[in-house]
Amino acid sequence: MFTTKAVGKGTGLGLAIARQIVEETHGGKLSFKSVLSEGTEFIMEIPV
Repeated sequence: MFTTKAVGKGTGLGLAIARQIVEETHGGKLSFKSVLSEGTEFIMEIPV
């Protein structure tokens, strides 16, 4: 696994792994909306 983070500082792969789990395991969708100077909203959709 490649990461630019220092040892002990995490891998930086959290969102990529979350997306893989939501989409491949649950058939859902992970997306986001980002507005400069306001922030980012992450949307997780999982079918019931």
